[in-house]
Amino acid sequence: MVVEYITICFFSLLGSGLTFFSGFGLGTILVPIFAIFFPLELAISLTAIVHFLNNAFKLVLVGKNANRNIVFKFGIPAIVSAFIGAFILTLLSGMEPLLTYSMFHITGSVTITKLIIGGLLCFFALVDIIPSLSKLEFNKKYIPLGGFLSGFFGGLSGNQGALRTAFLIRAGLSKEQFVATGVVIALLIDISRLGIYSSDIVKQHDKLDYLLLTMAVLSAFLGAYVGNKLLKKVTIQFLQNFVAIMLLLFSILLMTGIL
Repeated sequence: MVVEYITICFFSLLGSGLTFFSGFGLGTILVPIFAIFFPLELAISLTAIVHFLNNAFKLVLVGKNANRNIVFKFGIPAIVSAFIGAFILTLLSGMEPLLTYSMFHITGSVTITKLIIGGLLCFFALVDIIPSLSKLEFNKKYIPLGGFLSGFFGGLSGNQGALRTAFLIRAGLSKEQFVATGVVIALLIDISRLGIYSSDIVKQHDKLDYLLLTMAVLSAFLGAYVGNKLLKKVTIQFLQNFVAIMLLLFSILLMTGIL
């Protein structure tokens, strides 16, 4: 119990702070951490709750700097596609495992959901590790497409920060505008996908640890506050790479069914 609280709260704080410096952040980090203690589909839903409340908090901190034009062009397609992605996740979660096995006293269960989420985590981790991918950018005219893709993968897996970054980086925004615009868009995606996740959350309410969820949210608030204060002062390339490597390892464990 203590390990569970410390682990989830620490990574909530870390992930929230990282959103100010990295393509990935809270959602990318918290999904695998929650998945260690909860079923994957529930882990994604719990992450969405923390992510939504944290983005609402960050909106208070930096929201005034958001670019409304970019929010509209990126956010509208993202809302629609996040709904679609979340709906597909609910369909996939009810499917039987593709493979179950036992090896070296380890029992694994490989499902379509684990393969998809693991593959996406692997991709988003490599984005921050491989220089050519970390510098990936798209022309400003593709912003609506970026919104659609970002929202879809956000709804399907809880991970959309790296794609959002790749499409928004060429939008001509200042650092403050870039962060604030990303916060608003992420909040819109959260609202859309929570509309789908909510039914599963209600069904599994007896499995939820509300104190743990509250502590995770408060830790994320603290991470957002500290990250905002350090926005103009800190670069943390080493930490980003370390987290990316851990995500890569987790994605392998997930796709092989060990987790």
